[in-house]
Amino acid sequence: VQLQAFGGGLVQAGGSLRLSCAASGRTFSSYVMGWFRRAPGKEREFVASVTGSGDNTYYADSVKGRFTMSRDNAKNTVYLQMNSLKPEDTAVYYCTARKPSGNYDYWGQGTLVTVSS
Repeated sequence: VQLQAFGGGLVQAGGSLRLSCAASGRTFSSYVMGWFRRAPGKEREFVASVTGSGDNTYYADSVKGRFTMSRDNAKNTVYLQMNSLKPEDTAVYYCTARKPSGNYDYWGQGTLVTVSS
C-alpha cells in the first residue's frame, strides 16, 4: 500500500489543523492505520491509530482529548483532526499502515506541522 499525507502547515497555538492520508490499493479496510510524529531533535513517537473498521481508536496520552483520528474506507483515506494545538505538537507527521498482526511497514512521506506560540 502507498500512502500520501498532506494538510500540514503553520498554525498559532490553540488553533486547529486536519491532516489527511490517502492510500492506494483495494484492501485499505484490512489495514490498521496510524499516525506518528517526529519533533526536532526527538525520536519518532506514536500519535494515534484506528482499526480497519474504524470502530476503535487509540491515542497517545499527550494528544488524548485534543486529536481525533478517523477513516473513510470508501475514500481510502484517514484523517487526524488536531485541535487546541500546542507548540510541542510541532513535528513532521507520518501516516503509516500495518496488518492487524503485523508491524508498521508502510509509511507516507510526512507532512510538517508547525505551531507557533
